[in-house]
Amino acid sequence: MQIRNSGAVSALLKDVNIPKMFRARQIFPRPVIKPEQIPEAVRRELSRNELSEQIKPGMHIAITAGSRGIANVAVITKSIVDFVASKGALPFVVPAMGSHGGATAEGQLEVLADYGITEEYLKCPVRSSMEVAEIGRTENGLRVVIDKNAAGADGIIISCRVKPHNAFRGKYESGIMKMMSVGLGKQVGAEQVHSQGMQNIAQNIERIGNVVLQNAPVLFAVSCIENAYDETCKIVGVNKRDIPDVEPKLLKEAFANMPRIIVGACDVLVVDEIGKNYSGTGVDPNITGTFSTPYASGGVKVQRTAMLDLSDSSHGNGLGTGLASVITKRLFEKLDPDKMYPNCITSTVLESARIPCVVANDREAIQLCIRTCVGIDRDKVRIVRIPNSLHIEHIMLSEAYYGEVSAYPGLEIESEPAYLQFNDEGNLF
Repeated sequence: MQIRNSGAVSALLKDVNIPKMFRARQIFPRPVIKPEQIPEAVRRELSRNELSEQIKPGMHIAITAGSRGIANVAVITKSIVDFVASKGALPFVVPAMGSHGGATAEGQLEVLADYGITEEYLKCPVRSSMEVAEIGRTENGLRVVIDKNAAGADGIIISCRVKPHNAFRGKYESGIMKMMSVGLGKQVGAEQVHSQGMQNIAQNIERIGNVVLQNAPVLFAVSCIENAYDETCKIVGVNKRDIPDVEPKLLKEAFANMPRIIVGACDVLVVDEIGKNYSGTGVDPNITGTFSTPYASGGVKVQRTAMLDLSDSSHGNGLGTGLASVITKRLFEKLDPDKMYPNCITSTVLESARIPCVVANDREAIQLCIRTCVGIDRDKVRIVRIPNSLHIEHIMLSEAYYGEVSAYPGLEIESEPAYLQFNDEGNLF
């Protein structure tokens, strides 16, 4: 596929005006547990008798680690490992990320290493395998499997983040039950959860999660919630028997702590970088409004979306490109189908891996979005630019918003409007 920066597309776009932009700061409530406070917060939770008394000397205990870009995930994981070891037990970590990492044991180790989760840092084994053990069936006949290493342990601690999902709504979304049914299930289990379509995933997560609770050696969960600034704001230990009732309450808290694009609507959204470290689908649709299924909604109302680059830590997994209107040649050339498509095959959702319009550079990506918007005021194009969907405290807005900032509580101006600066290749500085 040849992408030229001087062909017919460039000629059609060269006169499209990109308006002046200004920097703005979004202000949200900020409860926080600082990184240096995390070991004590974990120790305090796990020291509760109902949790600590379950850990006996000599027990082999599996601790889960997922593929999401969770704030402070390495220190949280190590804090759990250290506590288990302090009780005389033998901890080890298992990747619990379904089909992520290209659905290979090596790929999943690579994902964890990117987050700093290594044997050297943890001072315990990291046992990565795609082998699973069947532990039961749901009432509607779905196989329930979990990581073979975890199944053979004396106990399992589910470490995870609770957060709204990016493709469905339900009693349980991203969190403990999903970590047990999808994450621990590896590729085989993840496929079972998704096998009846995204319209049924919420029910399948609950069904499979309950079978895991009944038949696997789960001890308890250590769940975290993040604030609007991608910072840890809550860590809570949840005993096995309490998981079904407690997790929905944690999900409500997570919803309440989500950030948002305060202006609420725009003509064009520009996302500087997408990646698996920001969201399972490269961008979090709860922020960007670009959902891959009709079973969830929210985020900013937008007509066109440009995605400019892919994070290095995604290792070519460019899920999310299909949710864009336009991507750049730079992003396109980083895509690795062997890393992307296993997720699609497992989840049955193809939309997020489709290839949208591809243009030569950042300037043309923005111009194509503007040019193809309908029903807008082209002299006052409303553009929002974000660095990614996880860090949106500091954003950019087009000049059309400048006189309206006072109407948006929580929004502050940080600079005067000015034209975006592009290098000789047409990419943003």
